[in-house]
Amino acid sequence: MDPIALLIVGGSILAYGALSGRAEKSVVSPPMAFVLVGVLCGPLVFGFIDGATEFSAVHLLAEITLTIVLFTDASRISLKRLRREHDLPVRLLAIGLPLTIVLGTVAASLLFDALTMWECAILAVILAPTDAALGMAVVSDERVPVRIRETLSVESGLNDGVVFPVFLIFLSFAGAGGEGEGAGFWTRFVALQLVLGPLVGIGIGYFGGRLVEITARSGWMNEAFQQLAGIGLAVSAFAGAELVGGNGFLAAFTAGLTLGNTSRSACRRLWEFGETEGQLLTLLVFLALGAVLIPELLPAVGWTSALYAISSLTVIRMIPTALSLIGTGVRPATTAFVGWFGPRGVASVVFVLLLIEHPEVAGAPRIAAIVSLTVLLSIFLHGISARPGAAWYARQSDAMDRDSGPEHVAVTPMSDRISASR
Repeated sequence: MDPIALLIVGGSILAYGALSGRAEKSVVSPPMAFVLVGVLCGPLVFGFIDGATEFSAVHLLAEITLTIVLFTDASRISLKRLRREHDLPVRLLAIGLPLTIVLGTVAASLLFDALTMWECAILAVILAPTDAALGMAVVSDERVPVRIRETLSVESGLNDGVVFPVFLIFLSFAGAGGEGEGAGFWTRFVALQLVLGPLVGIGIGYFGGRLVEITARSGWMNEAFQQLAGIGLAVSAFAGAELVGGNGFLAAFTAGLTLGNTSRSACRRLWEFGETEGQLLTLLVFLALGAVLIPELLPAVGWTSALYAISSLTVIRMIPTALSLIGTGVRPATTAFVGWFGPRGVASVVFVLLLIEHPEVAGAPRIAAIVSLTVLLSIFLHGISARPGAAWYARQSDAMDRDSGPEHVAVTPMSDRISASR
């Protein structure tokens, strides 16, 4: 990477760190600050960072970030608790997520004549997963009931890994219609990706977790390397799956899920390090978004793209959310709150970078431009509204029945962010 780009990265971390305590009390979120730095330093303004030169570095950074985030978020999830106590995020994942993809596909097909049906579906899938990092003030605000914070956090932690197989399937259908390999090739390719990736992840998550547990308990592994073990397991799962023809991201996700449900005692140190490391890498992805992707892709944006981006953050997210919560007894204020705080972030950016690698998908540049605009809008709209939104909902929840209201039902937190705030 160019030394000037490295200087900008290092300086941005130091500068924001020096002001982070003050920034926490304002509406300026870390993603907002870093994407602004990226825009200022990219070709749109000062031109310190050459987007074309740094594209490969951005791709590598984004892949590493998603690998670690998928692994760490999945490792926090206890399937027993999810099944027993956390019915709201299960509804959002099982009902709301598929409906979001369907509604997003229909909306895209109505707005974009140039995109095929499968390309419309790819666009909808890329923008389906949420990113709690863009609304951190919401999931860490003690005034918001724990059950609602957990709902948003657990949904964000799982939906990336849930939609990734769907993304691969839709990508194969879109590519099969191009000039490349035929449908048979893509069917075999996706089957291997979906089977071998999770198998490798399960193996590394189980045996790697046992290794960490045993060596930590015996005193062979010190605390520092208990924290670093998470990166070792995530990267090993990714690389191992890619070597045998599986999907590395699915391997990282299933490795984290397996670790969190078979060797949970090994996860605490891992979470401590993964939280900081994941946040740093995520912010660098947002800086790269502003410096590299936005200047390259936004010139292709038109009014239909802007309309779809706004719809994706509102009706395409909020209607499926409302439908999935029917029968739970939650108040309309809760439905609106959960529906609005579904920001789009790192997963969508990485999906776009993976899509660009497939020239057989003719609509890839248009899809990438729409996604970039949607993520950019989400960074600022959700970032600015996080604190006021949390304060508004806190007032609404105070008026709810704390004895029988579903929002105040006690749940066991799975996220260490929630546990720490308690």
